[in-house]
Amino acid sequence: MPLVRIDISSDSPDSLGHAIGDLVYQAMRDTINVPEDDKFQIVTRHDVRELVRPASYLGIAYSPGLVMLQVTLNHGRSVELKKAFYRRVADDLHGQLGIRREDVFINLVEVAKENWSFGNGEMQYA
Repeated sequence: MPLVRIDISSDSPDSLGHAIGDLVYQAMRDTINVPEDDKFQIVTRHDVRELVRPASYLGIAYSPGLVMLQVTLNHGRSVELKKAFYRRVADDLHGQLGIRREDVFINLVEVAKENWSFGNGEMQYA
């Protein structure tokens, strides 16, 4: 059910977007109970001028390597599960891809189950 948008700089290595996607998917499976094979992702590469960010916010300093993740998913996960997901993604991207934890920006967008159609013009979850 999640739809993951991964926005990275066009200066990033070609394989980075899919590597991020694989780690985010595994984190979703392990921490927020996403079903197997439920992997829908959009990887978009941007000119560095198109990834608008402040130098810092809330005491976090960003680099040009900022990765922006937006995950649209069903409403209902606890704050604890969301915190575990954020931590897992930042830790995995840092540990396995060398991305600074400070450069992992995540936005969750929660929607009702009836807001999904996975094909055939049907509302599979309602």
